[in-house]
Amino acid sequence: MDKAKNLTPKKSPDHTPPVTKDTPVQFLKGVGPARAKLLKRLGIETLEDMLFYFPWRYEDRTDLKKINELSYGKVETALCEVVSAEVVTTPKRRMKIFEITVTDKTGFLKSRWFNQPYLERYFKKGQKVILCGMVKGNPYARFGLEMENPDFELVGDDDTFIHTSRIVPVYKATEGISPKQIRTLMFNAATNYSSLIDDYLPAEVLDRNNLKPLQWAVKETHFPEEFTDVSVLNDASSPAHKRLAFDEFFLLELGLALLKKREVLEQGISFKAEDHLVNKFLDSLPFELTGAQKRVIAGIMSDMRRPLPMNRLVHGDVGCGKTVVALVSMLIAVENGYQACLMAPTELLAEQHFINIHKMIETLGLKVVLLTSSSKGKPVDHIAQGAAQIIIGTHAIIQESVTFKNLGLAIIDEQHKFGVVQRANIRRKGFNPDILIMTATPIPRTLALTLYGDLDISIIDELPKGRRPVITKVFFPSQKDRIYSLIKEELSKGRQVYIVYPLIEESEKLDLKSAIEGCEAFKRIYPEKRIGLVHGKMHHDEREAVMAQFKSGDIEMLIATTVIEVGIDVPNASLMLIVHSERFGLAQLHQLRGRIGRGGYDSYCLLMAYPPLSEEAKRRLKAMESTSDGFKIAEEDLDIRGPGDFFGTRQSGIPDLKVANIVRDITVLEAARKEAFAFIDAEPDLNKYPMLKETLQKKWMGRLELVKS
Repeated sequence: MDKAKNLTPKKSPDHTPPVTKDTPVQFLKGVGPARAKLLKRLGIETLEDMLFYFPWRYEDRTDLKKINELSYGKVETALCEVVSAEVVTTPKRRMKIFEITVTDKTGFLKSRWFNQPYLERYFKKGQKVILCGMVKGNPYARFGLEMENPDFELVGDDDTFIHTSRIVPVYKATEGISPKQIRTLMFNAATNYSSLIDDYLPAEVLDRNNLKPLQWAVKETHFPEEFTDVSVLNDASSPAHKRLAFDEFFLLELGLALLKKREVLEQGISFKAEDHLVNKFLDSLPFELTGAQKRVIAGIMSDMRRPLPMNRLVHGDVGCGKTVVALVSMLIAVENGYQACLMAPTELLAEQHFINIHKMIETLGLKVVLLTSSSKGKPVDHIAQGAAQIIIGTHAIIQESVTFKNLGLAIIDEQHKFGVVQRANIRRKGFNPDILIMTATPIPRTLALTLYGDLDISIIDELPKGRRPVITKVFFPSQKDRIYSLIKEELSKGRQVYIVYPLIEESEKLDLKSAIEGCEAFKRIYPEKRIGLVHGKMHHDEREAVMAQFKSGDIEMLIATTVIEVGIDVPNASLMLIVHSERFGLAQLHQLRGRIGRGGYDSYCLLMAYPPLSEEAKRRLKAMESTSDGFKIAEEDLDIRGPGDFFGTRQSGIPDLKVANIVRDITVLEAARKEAFAFIDAEPDLNKYPMLKETLQKKWMGRLELVKS
């Protein structure tokens, strides 16, 4: 305790209040009101925010190279002095190039930056500068060594300890404040105040997982002293990074464990096993359910019979038959005298579900209504009175003005577009109704653990009989004739074709082929064919009429935007051309491809790509060509985009992960998850751990009331 007292900053003689974790940054040394505004752009408002704003990479400046030691073709770092600096304008394109010549007495090095003439005011003769970049050579120049657009840092005589001669952290900056200035502020914060950080993890958790103290980990992550392998630091795999990643995962999984524990302790609805409606519905289907569908339905029935609220995620590939599974669940609720609702992320998807479900169960005599923000004659009264038994809609369902007579089951479609907050809101619409979540986006195991740790998970891993893999191939503009002949070939067999565009109308900003322009072009190429157009800006009735014509075969070729990504089932459609496929995400490409291959014959997905292609675009297109397995696609998508972007954590309602990476740190995630769930089993109210409880509430704040005080 005495040692802790000594670490607490004392009041200074002028009686300014002591610095705490919550002290606004403007009161810290070197910040002030102007810089505080700039730091706020980076999400830094308090001392604690600053201490937890970590470097995004590191540079090894312990062994700065002399100019005569630099190696061609390598990224090198050198400390030099400016000999000359000037802006050169190229004669033809009038491009402004800023050039400097530097020396360190062992040789000369030329560096240039394109279209950055303003740099001239920073580089004066005699200024010391650190340059870091790829070393190139120009045999025609007077100086043999060059760097183009290198990272640079201006160095003063007093900067040696912070900015050179060590492993140097590099922070993401914003206009008005440089990485070097942020580094100076961070050095002050980490050196003087890291001792204010509370180590809230119980000692036994730290011991079992061989974790270092949090104060040490924060300070060491900012300015590594004990661990100086720069490649490991840049991979965020050092002992300090491991501790920070464990904490993020532990707080995340602790929240999910609390959610699950609370739901287990709550009373739910125990649905009786009467299934007359279910049997009548299944008998009316023109196909038999797959083994996977039967298995998942059995699991849902078992959940619904228990007196606890169901919380189940059903995920599976495109076209695996989730809608039928959802309908069976709804019919169980309706047969027991309860209402059931299905919430979709977009009006279009809600409309598609409404049409499909209405057709499937119209013979059962049930009232199905559609509720979206633009619904005419909103059926709010029917829902409140219980006259509407099945409600299909968007987030309009969870508006305060909508009340249910007795909601027993809520189904959320495409869960990653919603999140834990919406789940909590929809639960309040009834007395702990059962929750079933569906997604056609196959979720890698690591993400399922992270985002859905509070849910039971079912996978529909079997496609209906007769499904054949879709043959996928990338094409370029020079191969248009080949594409046109493939389309003609399929149409001649009596098959139908989708042409998908990313935009509705031509945009001056984006040079993309639009659906409207494309429709006119295809009418000229195939004048004898019946061609239709469908897009998101059309009125819902008009759109439905076109889709109905396509489904019935009256339209042979459907030109569309991504509105056909979900909900339309035309077994006779055997070819899809996706124009500007390089602009689509991998999950979206896979979803679109799932619209074809529904008949018992070969189907083709043609991906028209317009160069130049980014490396990511090349990987996406290659993945589409190489596999039709949704789970492999999902793993590749996760690898390409990274976990932060795969599902926006802000939408999903879970705390942000700043250091942890669920792909790289999967073993840390699993350890943290095991600890968190065991911890909540033993201490569901966390009252013995007030510091941990406070940290958890802060981390999840504004997303969900997790811990009741």
